[in-house]
Amino acid sequence: MPVFAVGERIYEVDEDGFLQEPERWNEEVAKDFALTEAVEVLTDRHWKVIQYIRSYYLEFGIAPMIRKLCKETGYKLKEIYQLFPSGPAKGACKLAGLPRPTGCV
Repeated sequence: MPVFAVGERIYEVDEDGFLQEPERWNEEVAKDFALTEAVEVLTDRHWKVIQYIRSYYLEFGIAPMIRKLCKETGYKLKEIYQLFPSGPAKGACKLAGLPRPTGCV
């Protein structure tokens, strides 16, 4: 299995770079993975999206649909892409420690 390393921290990831141990997630993990997504600094706006995605995943076992994400965070899709250049599925879900989403995120 591929790994992603930052300093001495090593994470098991899938072929797309998604964390394979969601239970290992914490804010430091999100900061480490932000390096892979061209996000230099995680602002309060980033954290609002990450925390919503994370809590939704923990409650329902899947990533939220994009429409729900936009509605609940109050951000338009364009704003989500400004925060996470690779998009809500690849960028935001990766930083939230979710496995690679299969549906419409």
